[in-house]
Amino acid sequence: MHRGKAQRNAVLELLRIAPVADELAERFVAAGHRLYLVGGSVRDALLGRLGTDLDFTTDARPEQVQRVLSGWAEAVWDTGIAFGTVGATKRGATLEITTFRADVYDRTTRNPEVTFGDSIEGDLVRRDFTVNAMAVELPERRFVDPHDGMEALVDRVLDTPATPEESFADDPLRMLRAARFVSQLGFEPAPRVVTAMTAMAGEIERITAERVQTELSKLLCGAHPRKGIELLVDTGLADHVLPEVPAMRLEIDEHHQHKDVYHHSLVVLDQAIALEKRDDPDAEPDLVLRLAALLHDIGKPATRRFEPGGGVSFHHHEVVGAKMVRKRLRALRFSKEITEDVAKLVYLHLRFHGYGTGQWTDSAVRRYVTDAGPLLSRLHKLVRADCTTRNRRKAQALQRTYDDLEARIQRLSDEEDLRRVRPDLDGNEIMRLLGLPPGPLVGRAWKHLKELRLDRGPLEHDEAVAELFRWAREQGIDVPDQP
Repeated sequence: MHRGKAQRNAVLELLRIAPVADELAERFVAAGHRLYLVGGSVRDALLGRLGTDLDFTTDARPEQVQRVLSGWAEAVWDTGIAFGTVGATKRGATLEITTFRADVYDRTTRNPEVTFGDSIEGDLVRRDFTVNAMAVELPERRFVDPHDGMEALVDRVLDTPATPEESFADDPLRMLRAARFVSQLGFEPAPRVVTAMTAMAGEIERITAERVQTELSKLLCGAHPRKGIELLVDTGLADHVLPEVPAMRLEIDEHHQHKDVYHHSLVVLDQAIALEKRDDPDAEPDLVLRLAALLHDIGKPATRRFEPGGGVSFHHHEVVGAKMVRKRLRALRFSKEITEDVAKLVYLHLRFHGYGTGQWTDSAVRRYVTDAGPLLSRLHKLVRADCTTRNRRKAQALQRTYDDLEARIQRLSDEEDLRRVRPDLDGNEIMRLLGLPPGPLVGRAWKHLKELRLDRGPLEHDEAVAELFRWAREQGIDVPDQP
């Protein structure tokens, strides 16, 4: 991107939001204050991708900002007022206006001693990266770029306004943000940024798990997550926030050949993302699928065994991996739903390899679908993404085999509605037929009938009743001779 194109993008984007931004600026000017569009909003305007969430900075203090907004904004909130930020909405735009900051950090936590500044230059120097340290004074639209953020943006380089050592010492989370911006924007970190991240990786321990998780989630949902992960691993940050990933870099020797598990996992991540876009080019990034793709083989290091004759095995690595996923994602404070979904995908990702050339019975196909449940479409993508091999013919054969499995799933689904496999008798009918009250015995009967349904497909009603009575007699339950 050339400087001229970037500036044209910015002008076009600013014209698009001009009514709201200019009205706001005129109110600030009338009150004797200055207003700037700032940070990520300017960066995104230059990239031609400005959204409706707009960031501003001003010399006005928070209570003065509230007065300026009063009577103009459709809604105003002050949840960030302790940090100098007042929020508002106007005609579909969400606005955050923050007083110039000149914070001092204690460098023990990441918490600043909030101090208001008196100049735009002082505010910009404390920001994380030069591409986020640009401002546009409104309403005259004068660019303020004391740290050459425009040049960095055109060159697609991520650098810091102050030295990276100072910046990361103030807030170590900025190291994770660097990897996140590499993923989201496709930028390259400046060499001095990489050097500082490598030297200071341990400082990330000052950051709470919740904030680390937020950055990792944004990184994985970026356009180039592989680049972000590689930066975390290469600098040593991953050793502190996601140590299972660098642990996959297993030493490979000439006698025991196996795939580089770390590199393989990155390829699977890339291929899973490609499948996301193939199925729906406009789909939102799938965090669960991307986590599963990255972590599906984390059980391999713990299960690696060297076999006689030079082979290598990783028996039950999917079971170990699922447990490791739960432990790590819980430590990172991911939601229970995300944690369990990712762990289940990791647990199931190997099952397809028992399919052979189609030897599964219909019962096995039903169980595959039932065990995956609502994760089936993600499991399809994960398994296909995992079919990586240097042997192109073997890879194509694996894909054709999975095509066959999906076709069988579709056929059985059309016949039996596999997504809602349930016993042929429900709990109420089981209780009526056996004369049982609600309780665990009814649950066991229901489970038995579900297993039959999976093994044999749908049963006629009379056949299902006969099977229930047969099971009940084996349990010592008195049942009538005829239903």
